Amino acid sequence: MMTWYGYIRISDKHQHEDRQRIKMLELGIKPNHIFCDKASGKNFDRKEYETVRRVIEEGDVLFLDALDRLGRDYDGIINEWKYITRELNADIVVLEQESLFDSRKFKAMGDFGKVMEDQFLSLLSYVASEERKKMLTRQKEGYNAARLRGQTFGRPKIEMDSLTKEQRRNFNKFYKVWESGDLIAVAFMGMLSLKKNTFYKIVKEYEQTKKGTAMEG
Repeated sequence: MMTWYGYIRISDKHQHEDRQRIKMLELGIKPNHIFCDKASGKNFDRKEYETVRRVIEEGDVLFLDALDRLGRDYDGIINEWKYITRELNADIVVLEQESLFDSRKFKAMGDFGKVMEDQFLSLLSYVASEERKKMLTRQKEGYNAARLRGQTFGRPKIEMDSLTKEQRRNFNKFYKVWESGDLIAVAFMGMLSLKKNTFYKIVKEYEQTKKGTAMEG
């Protein structure tokens, strides 16, 4: 029995796969047949894709959002396409170029279709590989330009770092009194000369990163 699978890959853990997943669901692919990796083309640690490779069988169809989901470079894309469509005799449909990249159409054309498939695949794989190189170059150029403008990268601003020495002293001295309920929050904020939002941000940071140790005076 033919099974449809969907494979999603996003390159950053902060990105969301919702757009790609919705496409797969709208096609009628079952949620448990949709696999997602959060891995860059550089690292390419794709555990979910390896699962797809193990479960897909002859006659099944694998749907991809874009051709570059298959590999991180020109050769990798071609090798994966040929492995699935020719060695496993399953099929691949690339949704971004569905009119061109549907292996079922090429198979229906016989030997001539295989020649056309190789030509299109070589061209599109090369374009996908070059686009990734351009993207990495643009990212590097943007990073360097931002550094020249004085923009810094690294951990976000810590509110506690903005406290004066006296504020840190008072925070250390009265935090446990406030925590026990013997000092109301409004009075503690006034003692520290802090607004409500800033006060609670500092408390949260303190409890997350400094609990068990007092801030340096």
